[in-house]
Amino acid sequence: MATSKFRIGEKVLFGIIGLIAIFAIVSFVGLEIYRSKLKHPMYQINDSFNFTEAGLRGSVLFRDRGCTSCHRAVRNGTNNGVDLDGVGTKRTFTYLINFLHKPEATYDAKTIDHGPFKEAAYVANLPANELNDLATFLSELKARQGAADSPMPMPERSGFVDEMVKIWAPKNWKSEHKDLRIEAGEPPAK
Repeated sequence: MATSKFRIGEKVLFGIIGLIAIFAIVSFVGLEIYRSKLKHPMYQINDSFNFTEAGLRGSVLFRDRGCTSCHRAVRNGTNNGVDLDGVGTKRTFTYLINFLHKPEATYDAKTIDHGPFKEAAYVANLPANELNDLATFLSELKARQGAADSPMPMPERSGFVDEMVKIWAPKNWKSEHKDLRIEAGEPPAK
């Protein structure tokens, strides 16, 4: 029977890989234990879900009609399609209802799954009351200012953002672009 001996470099390489794997597993288990004992969410939740009756019906339809097979909303579903948490901050009810009826005409471009002869083409053929409830649900998915899916930056000034602008933005950037934080009444960076 042939035996293979590892060379010194191979032993060191496999040893380092083993240590990294052990560190990753221990870190993951430690983080999960820590997270399971927290009495509050580990990260700030910047989305709000206050639904009307139509919004609640739309939420049920969103899950029952298979929307979660592609989209994510209220932290349910997959990320195969667009994450819809906070979409009500970016889009109006009118836009959403028009999109559900005629996706490619509203979006003004080809869509991946919504449109004639595509996987989610059935959505446009749902009864009008269901489309209304779905659009209401989506329009009520709001994001607080500063959330990743909010069109406005966080309300408080970020030293990190100011430093990144100072380091990476071209010199003429400030004259060409508006700082939304100053428009919102915040003092300029020092």
